[in-house]
Amino acid sequence: MEAGIQNHREALVTAELTAERVGSGLLPVYATPCMIALMEQTCAESVQPFVGEGEGTVGTSIDIKHVKATPVGMKVRCESVLKEVNGKKLVFEVQVFDEKGLIGTGIHKRAVISNQKFMDALV
Repeated sequence: MEAGIQNHREALVTAELTAERVGSGLLPVYATPCMIALMEQTCAESVQPFVGEGEGTVGTSIDIKHVKATPVGMKVRCESVLKEVNGKKLVFEVQVFDEKGLIGTGIHKRAVISNQKFMDALV
């Protein structure tokens, strides 16, 4: 796996994705936790074809800014770029846009793991 892998995902902001619905605020606008989940999904999906059989990735950190509110009914689009590969550690740059412009940006880190070993460690 090498730096430069890109991906994007889109979502429609529905009532289920609002701050008032997920409990992260009181307003009917796109919730920060939902934006973070979109960021993680976009990054994870981008590198899954490049990990070995029985492997996956897990999020290890995220440092984001949610800079603008998005209303219900508007589409959002997340774009990710793998910026750094250091062994099993991956660093992504992510940006999220709604139909009017940039709404979120940040750095997301993931680690390549053996799915079975990861699950075995839970018990």
